[in-house]
This record gives sequence, structure tokens and C-alpha cells, in this order.
Amino acid sequence: MTNTARTNTARTSTARTSTARTSTARTSTARTSTARTDTARADAARGGTARTDAARAGTARIDSTDARLLLALSAHPRATAVALAERTGLSRNTVQTRLTALERTDGVGSFERRVSPAALGYPLTAFVTTKVVQRRLDEVAGALAAIPEVLQVHGLTGDSDLLVHVVAADAEHLYRIAAQILDHPGVERTNTALVMRQLVDYRVTPLLRRAASAQ
Repeated sequence: MTNTARTNTARTSTARTSTARTSTARTSTARTSTARTDTARADAARGGTARTDAARAGTARIDSTDARLLLALSAHPRATAVALAERTGLSRNTVQTRLTALERTDGVGSFERRVSPAALGYPLTAFVTTKVVQRRLDEVAGALAAIPEVLQVHGLTGDSDLLVHVVAADAEHLYRIAAQILDHPGVERTNTALVMRQLVDYRVTPLLRRAASAQ
């Protein structure tokens, strides 16, 4: 074989090797790209599933942007969407969309929490722990919901089944409310504790601040 032939053969071999390497690199890049795409899709699907699960549960999961928006709204309850957008650095459409979503999924509670029972003539607050007949629990809950002075009812673990949050105009009124609760045939016994002082008001601002600072 002549030197020229050997050189041509070497060049051909080198070209083939280079082509093979390029093809392998492209295949590897394509596989990596596909893997990244599949991973991104999986992450998006998991995120979507989590959001869907939260929506199905009836409560939206508040993220840091929502928390910033709610902090601004808490500080300025009468602020318009435009004003909230200026305070948070969000667009007006984003503010409106997020507020609507929070209201729809119970991320934002009822305006009722801002109304003071004392201003309505009910300065006394009490908690009534209640033991009920288990098979009549739903019936008791329905009866409690029909009493205007009952603000909330929580189901409990332990010796008592329910914690009933009530308000009253005076001691005599509170006595009648407690008697009305005990009078229900599904209630076995009750214990009433009068609130003497409220040391910490209802608040979620510290939790909102924590959520707003989360990354």
C-alpha cells in the first residue's frame, strides 16, 4: 500500500471515528434532554396533583406570593386590587386572580371573624366541653348550630367529645345557654369555663410572615 493510500485510509478511519463520536454525543444529549423533559413533566404533574388534592380538600395551599398579598390585605382591608398590586409589586390581574382563588378554596376565611360579639351585646365568652352519645354526634352538632350564641364547635380527643365556643350577654344568659346544650338528649354531660381575659387575640400574621419569607 502506498503512502497516499495509507493516508487516505487513516483519514477515512478518523472521519468514521469522529462521525461515530458525534452521533454518540448527539444520542447522549438527546437522551439527557428527554430525561430532563420527563423529569420536568413529572415534577409538574406532582405539583399539579398536590394543588388538585388541596383544592379537593377545600382549602388552598398558600404560597409566599399569596402570603405577601394577604399581609398587605390584612394591613389595609379596604385596599383595592390596584392598591394591593402597588404594595406587593404584583400585577393587578395577578392580585385579582389569586384573591378569587383563595376565596373559592377557603384560603381566606369569613368576614365574620372581624365582627366583635361584644359590640353586638355579648361581652361574655365561655367554652363548654361536652360529652355526647356517639351515635347522636351529628344530631347534637346540628342542634348546636341552631343556637345563635354558639360561635364554633370543635371535635376533640380525650374525655370530652366537643369544645363549644359560646358568647352571652350576662351570667344568667350564659346559664341558659349551657342548660340548653345539656338539655339535648344526645348530650351526657357538660362543663362550662368562663373566659376571664383574652391574653392573645386571634391572629395568623406571624404565620403569614413566615410563609412570605419562605423560598
